[in-house]
Amino acid sequence: MITTAVVLARGLGTRMRTEGEKDLTPQQAAAAASGHKALMPIGEHRLIDYSLSALADAGIRRAVLVVAPEHEEFREHIAQLRPSRLEVQFAVQAEPRGTADAVASAAEAVGDAPFVMVNGDNLYPGEGIGRLLREERNALLGFERSALLSESNIAADRIAAFALIEQADGRLERIVEKPDAATLAAAGPDALVSMNCFAFTPEIFAACARIEPSPRGELEIVDAVRELDEVRVIPFAGGVLDLSRRDDIDEVERRLAGVEVAL
Repeated sequence: MITTAVVLARGLGTRMRTEGEKDLTPQQAAAAASGHKALMPIGEHRLIDYSLSALADAGIRRAVLVVAPEHEEFREHIAQLRPSRLEVQFAVQAEPRGTADAVASAAEAVGDAPFVMVNGDNLYPGEGIGRLLREERNALLGFERSALLSESNIAADRIAAFALIEQADGRLERIVEKPDAATLAAAGPDALVSMNCFAFTPEIFAACARIEPSPRGELEIVDAVRELDEVRVIPFAGGVLDLSRRDDIDEVERRLAGVEVAL
């Protein structure tokens, strides 16, 4: 069983700062302005509290949070939480150079252990994470598009832009980023979508070191995944909560109302 998780929590929060009409509380406005989406107040907790609690429920016993050098607020928050169900460590990504660089920044903290990788501004279903924890090889959780539409807080037009997963006999063949309308139609409503939820062996670190920046100028985890010899695809029918924009906050709060946080 995998017991380590790497949580990418360095994001700049550009959309959170600029997109949406929702009026925020002073605490939420401060989190949005700082780009700390994972520290967004949701009810009585922060989003990262729900994420860590769900990871612990699934079987994670060590979480490595990838943060920016100036994100001392993360350390202060975790110190106040004093989690006992899992150990929380930090890895610093010096510059915002992309998701593959963020993963590479966690190499020393992770060591030789296999791990799952998740986004800090998403809340993933525990059942799906639990399936990844049983993997012995590199693997990708593929979310059925129809289930994402019905069980997530993510609008259909946003889901349509997410990367599609092409597989054969449970093995990843291709990840199609920003698919066009014809590709979406051909894939069908139950096509598998990538939500950046992976299980990795330590070989991912060497793969991250081999890639070049994408046209966006970033080191992308998708390009590192393409460097791996084999990646299993695990289909999953379920939703993901996303906190990318200010207008996401109300719906995330509504769906998490009454959810117990145990750290």
